[in-house]
Amino acid sequence: MIDAATAATQTARILIETKSVLFNAEKPFIFTSGRASPVYIDCRKLISFPRARRFLIQAAKDQLCREAGFEAFDAVAGGETAGIPYAAFVSDAMDLPMLYVRKKPKGFGRNAQIEGQLLEGQRVLLVEDLASEGGSKINFVNALRNAGAIVEHIWVVFHYGIFPQSEATMAEMGVKMHALATWWDVLRVAREGNYFDSHTLSEVEKFLHAPEAWSASNGGNEAKA
Repeated sequence: MIDAATAATQTARILIETKSVLFNAEKPFIFTSGRASPVYIDCRKLISFPRARRFLIQAAKDQLCREAGFEAFDAVAGGETAGIPYAAFVSDAMDLPMLYVRKKPKGFGRNAQIEGQLLEGQRVLLVEDLASEGGSKINFVNALRNAGAIVEHIWVVFHYGIFPQSEATMAEMGVKMHALATWWDVLRVAREGNYFDSHTLSEVEKFLHAPEAWSASNGGNEAKA
């Protein structure tokens, strides 16, 4: 079984080596919210790396059995769109039915928001690629619950781990989030492997400690990402 520390370190290595995370302190990334950031992550890219993907999904299966229980779920649901491939991988690894949740009802036909077979009272694991402040998960959790599912757990490959409000959001929803790695794991592994120069690593650490202030000092605003 892959333990939590090994999963965090290897996930961070995979993110760096596949260039699914990028560091650039000299020319910050500007998000649609206007926030400036020296870091960028794209977990969608990971689906193109089968060896890395197999490790991540095995680590997910082990983590969920360890933290939620061996028989904690009846189905796995992916959030549109980035969560769908991960839900397929996790459901296959755990021998569970798969569903996916649209961001909004289809708007025609049976106006479905949830695709697949969901039975009343099923315990559903919501799967997404990543979580920053957690707000985007509310819509998916509510849709599943309105359809009769019991949703108490969310799994993501990556959790930012720098926005305290994400924990409050999870608590308000009554769910527990499970993630393989955070930005702190990526920074640690980047330092250990000398993947970036010292100035870049220093700026990234400043951002992780105070993202709003770093953004305001580097051409962005203090809006949420």
